[in-house]
Amino acid sequence: MKKPSFIIGKKQIIMTCLTLMLAVAVYINYAAAPASSVKKDSGKEDTVTYGETEFVNAEVRDDIDYFAQARLDKMNDRDEAVQTLQAMIGGGDVTEDEMVVNAIDAVGVSKLIESEGTIESLIKAQGFADCVAYLDGDSAKVVVKTEGLDKAQAASIKEIILGETEVSPENIRIFEVK
Repeated sequence: MKKPSFIIGKKQIIMTCLTLMLAVAVYINYAAAPASSVKKDSGKEDTVTYGETEFVNAEVRDDIDYFAQARLDKMNDRDEAVQTLQAMIGGGDVTEDEMVVNAIDAVGVSKLIESEGTIESLIKAQGFADCVAYLDGDSAKVVVKTEGLDKAQAASIKEIILGETEVSPENIRIFEVK
């Protein structure tokens, strides 16, 4: 009978480091997202298109904080994705190629989380009261709190997204919440 070996190899160290980096990125995104006092939309939408970016105006209800709820939902979704990736990485019957693919996926999720936080910070720095960004690699959706979005502001938001991601301009949508 062979004794179990407790030697830690390079693969285990790399996988542990990637998992920790992903966990730190999720925590930083959560900690950097301030709570807001904006309300959730009621489902009424007026769509206006400027170039290739679509804007949606939405009225808000007084009983629900839209941005706080959106951040919470986004955080829960990201936590589930992280747990799934950690389970896949920590699985005992995973081949080396599968581990590499899982590690690449984990790094991709980490980069999306970091990009979302950066986009939100830059848009707020433009003078908007609050915003939430959603990235999935192929598209970008941004919800901003404003009393009226003009073409210059829309172009500025679009420029921020294009500078931070590799999303094509036709896959960018900006939603306006009053």
